[in-house]
Amino acid sequence: MANTEHHPVLLFDGVCNLCSGIVQFVIERDPDGIFHFASLQSEAGQALLNEHDLPVDDFDSFVLIENGQAYQRSTAALRVVRQFPWPWKAGYPFIFLPAFLRDPFYNIIARRRYRWFGKQEQCMIPSPEIASRFL
Repeated sequence: MANTEHHPVLLFDGVCNLCSGIVQFVIERDPDGIFHFASLQSEAGQALLNEHDLPVDDFDSFVLIENGQAYQRSTAALRVVRQFPWPWKAGYPFIFLPAFLRDPFYNIIARRRYRWFGKQEQCMIPSPEIASRFL
């Protein structure tokens, strides 16, 4: 996929309200358009999951594809915030904690996200201003 060579791609659960909110949060803090996006359920998302030997039916994690590598869970989140302006990038040093210490907190939220935040019937439709950032 050509866009992954020049832009990190964030794969997200397209029907999850929390995940769609996170995408909006990233867009607001990424005015230069560094990140591109695809829902895990989309054709592009499924192709990227296959390309990186990740499950195509497990939508409990968002995935960051960056420089040919796939990052998941808290590692993906921390690699995203390091691109944000201050004070958000101050969270990046948590990357030095092992994932087995970080991911349980991520997993608790991921397992309960539909119950706590709800879900949509269909994936979000990007506005025309940001549509080019979606695969």
